[in-house]
Amino acid sequence: MKKDGFVSLVGAGPGDAELLTIKALRLLKTADVVIYDRLVSADILELIPAGVSRMSVAKSPGKHCVPQEQINEIIVNLAKAGRRIVRLKGGDPYMFGRGGEEVLALIKHHIDYEVVPGITSASGCSAYSGIPLTHRGLSRRVQFITGHFNNDEPLKLNWQSIADPGSTLVIYMGLANLSLITRSLMEAGLPASTPAAAVQDGTTLKQRRVISTLEQLGDVIREHGMQAPVMLIIGKVVALADELDWFQRELDANNEKENWHEKNAVRG
Repeated sequence: MKKDGFVSLVGAGPGDAELLTIKALRLLKTADVVIYDRLVSADILELIPAGVSRMSVAKSPGKHCVPQEQINEIIVNLAKAGRRIVRLKGGDPYMFGRGGEEVLALIKHHIDYEVVPGITSASGCSAYSGIPLTHRGLSRRVQFITGHFNNDEPLKLNWQSIADPGSTLVIYMGLANLSLITRSLMEAGLPASTPAAAVQDGTTLKQRRVISTLEQLGDVIREHGMQAPVMLIIGKVVALADELDWFQRELDANNEKENWHEKNAVRG
């Protein structure tokens, strides 16, 4: 009788391939099949060796190309065929990644598995944007919130609890309901002047970051034409962003080098 395979539910981190864990990289190199999401960066996919099968189950906000139930079925069927599977998920599998649902499907079918944590997008985007999630005197706690419910259900949250001026609020998948989010927070008592940031394609060379206030955040995001994936960070700690922003300086230095090489190549 053929033995079932094994599934590794692996967090790919927020995008920078060098933020992968050593264990995640080892599993990518020894897998039979890698099943990956839309938010797994191209740099990380390039680390998968030739000969390892790849399968995209990409989903985007408002357009689920592959329903979650079908993803579960794909993983289970491949495991029953005896394959070593890496289920590669952007960020951390258990942070708004629906990893728990996939594990429950594996348990139901008696399939062995492991879960490998990844750097969640909240900590990756904040660190690469010069924003400490906590800072003495500014933030005593962090709240991780989803800005989009499954099946486009209404976004019903306890805004009174969330609108804490002494905390940092990190919102995943918040673009679609941005107006509702900012309005609800202000109505719940969070000052309109609260510093706020939006980070697109965080930790990658395509990263874009805007700094604003809670009241003006929507206008600034639209003005800059930002598109998903975007992480929203709201709280007093955002005021430190310009002073602590090491990554933008690195991006600027890389751009200067590229421009110099392009100019000299033309002259040559």
